[in-house]
Amino acid sequence: MHIPTCESCELEILSFAEALENSGSRGDYDAEKWLYVPDYYADYRYILGTRGENPLICIGINPSTAAPDDLDNTLKSVARIAEHNGYDSWIMFNVYAQRATNPDDMDKCLNEKLHRENMKAFEYILKNVGEGISPAVWAAWGTIIEKRGYLRDCVLDMVELGQRYGAHWVSAGKKSKKGHPHHPLYLRKDESTAAFDIEGYLEVIK
Repeated sequence: MHIPTCESCELEILSFAEALENSGSRGDYDAEKWLYVPDYYADYRYILGTRGENPLICIGINPSTAAPDDLDNTLKSVARIAEHNGYDSWIMFNVYAQRATNPDDMDKCLNEKLHRENMKAFEYILKNVGEGISPAVWAAWGTIIEKRGYLRDCVLDMVELGQRYGAHWVSAGKKSKKGHPHHPLYLRKDESTAAFDIEGYLEVIK
């Protein structure tokens, strides 16, 4: 089980550009199928997903232990729901890039560099959907958004980037009493996505 080895500010964090450039060179997974950045196990992860023209971009809070060909139950659910809703691929992205099996172990304070590089990763995802396709961004962070005050600000930056690239937001499953979108785990495999009012949601969680 992964526990962060330290606060992320103590790590040497690879920029997204450098991590992307080196991704797939290790040869221990099919790089034509998988997008994995960085492509080795580290205390942070920018992107894990499959390659395609029309991905369902799922947004959790922070990464756990999953890797190509070694998905956890959450990502298995993401893959099933993406397929059921007609997407040719899926990408798991996160509001915050620090790996932590237990979200209580996330950084107490925002690591500005990690967030900045994570937003570069998000922009890369949005830019690289198929031509003429509005990126489908699945809000799926559950109530864990309440764990850290900085997480809302991270979401605000993601919403701004999404607007720049014409993204539309969706959710799946029942929202919480406070309006938080449902986490992918425990959703039915035939769960349908539906439009998610991200602007209204941001007003709720001020």
